[in-house]
Amino acid sequence: MDSFDYVIVGAGTAGCVVASRLSEDGKANVLVLEAGGTDRTVWIQLPIGYGRTFFDRSINWMYDTEIEPNLDGRTSYWPRGKVIGGSGSINAMVYVRGRPEDFEDWKAMGNSGWGWDDVLPYFRKSEDHDGGETSHHGKGGPIHVTDISKRAHPICQTFIETAKGLGYAYTPDFNGPSGEGVGIYQINTDKGFRASSANAFLRPALRRKNLTLRTKAQVTRILFEGKTAVGLEYRQGGKLHTVRAKREVILCGGSINSPQLLQVSGIGDGALLQSLGIPVVHDAPAVGQNLQDHLAVSYFYKCSVPTLNDELGPWHGKVKAGLHYLLNRGGPLSMSVNQGGGFVRSSPDKTRPDLQLYFSPVSYTKTSLAKRELLNPDPFSAFLLSFNACRPTSRGHLAIISPDPSVYPSIKPNYLSTEKDVSDAVIGNRLLRTIAASAPLSDIITEELVPGSHLKTDEDLLDDFRKRADTVYHPVGTCMMGLDPALSVVDARLKVHGVKKLRVIDASIFPTVTSGNTNAPTVMVAEKGAAMVLEDAHLA
Repeated sequence: MDSFDYVIVGAGTAGCVVASRLSEDGKANVLVLEAGGTDRTVWIQLPIGYGRTFFDRSINWMYDTEIEPNLDGRTSYWPRGKVIGGSGSINAMVYVRGRPEDFEDWKAMGNSGWGWDDVLPYFRKSEDHDGGETSHHGKGGPIHVTDISKRAHPICQTFIETAKGLGYAYTPDFNGPSGEGVGIYQINTDKGFRASSANAFLRPALRRKNLTLRTKAQVTRILFEGKTAVGLEYRQGGKLHTVRAKREVILCGGSINSPQLLQVSGIGDGALLQSLGIPVVHDAPAVGQNLQDHLAVSYFYKCSVPTLNDELGPWHGKVKAGLHYLLNRGGPLSMSVNQGGGFVRSSPDKTRPDLQLYFSPVSYTKTSLAKRELLNPDPFSAFLLSFNACRPTSRGHLAIISPDPSVYPSIKPNYLSTEKDVSDAVIGNRLLRTIAASAPLSDIITEELVPGSHLKTDEDLLDDFRKRADTVYHPVGTCMMGLDPALSVVDARLKVHGVKKLRVIDASIFPTVTSGNTNAPTVMVAEKGAAMVLEDAHLA
């Protein structure tokens, strides 16, 4: 059995960061085991190419949830990255940290050291921000943050002016001192390429002799001696292998794979594990619980001015965009289609923003989801408006259905299971309609394509929401951080309750979902988690 000081499960968004930081001083030998393969493909590295990775099983776990009764009996498709870089290699690259109050909530739940002032230095540490170093931003960090405000499609400005007319503030930086309001999203790109944590952290770190990456290596279980994690079993090339961790085993598999691996390894609800014939290492009922996700719906509008549809729809438009990208690493292929949006309060009595908005200068009403390709938009000028509630209160769960780690777990998001979440859906529907009916946006709209102007009442629109709303791909919380081992999985040092030498460092530890996209806070968690590992090693 070969051995390393640290063995990391998953070269995803978090795993790449942790591997880089733990190997940085050259003192510890680090191994990363990744179930997927290379991220060196054009559709990953090309920023707009993520539409082509949406249903690519070679780089995507392609999960489906159980039937959701509150979504009209539909299942929800959950793409997750099975590739170097993880979901950060197939996401829309939007860089949003969340609201400072989100992290104050984490701290108030008993997680000492996770308030806003505690986490801000780790956000800054990871950044190489277009705006340079400020009190809120870092410069010279591994991961580049690009300001596309001067390159966003002109129709985004029409959305911003409309929202300002409705009383919402304009903000040039959703991650700055005044991040509330509407504006243009920053994205993780660098010189026209995707700036994933694989590109930013892992690839440079692999030059170090003390860091090893093994791909196509799916971990099958954690190895224990008593209640101490001592290594891992994994399958690679059709054979089972084992590796020993002299210091720690660190799970960075994400909100589905990390709890699944804990459960198949004997850490989870004792009754569930016994029913599947899995020896119980530690009865931990919270594993797989506390599942949270953002749920969004899009409204599509035909308009009288050009949009990205006009640029990327015709063959000659594709050629022009391709040449622009090849020659200058610029143009629409160098960006996400999620360009405009904001964080707003649905009413003045709200103490902080409760809705996230998205404005995309593109539409796909003529392409079914099963055939969705972001380079084939509708053959007419149109755009979409979307929203999701920032802090949903519905809680789902995830559980294995087999001791075989290759069998996908049962995922039950339990969307719209609280009155508040249903109310937020109604309020968000109204807001999209209000924005679309207000000038100057209303001056260019010629037709509401979806859901259609024939739907008028709150009841009609809520029914439509149940029929069409879906994940924004932000599942978190299934290895929740907290004080009480009966209600949480890891402590504030990200150590798994009840066992030794085992941590979870990824989005699954979020106690509550942050207000916005989850990639940036996952990088922060990885930065802070890695620092904790090194601190504890120095104290040992």
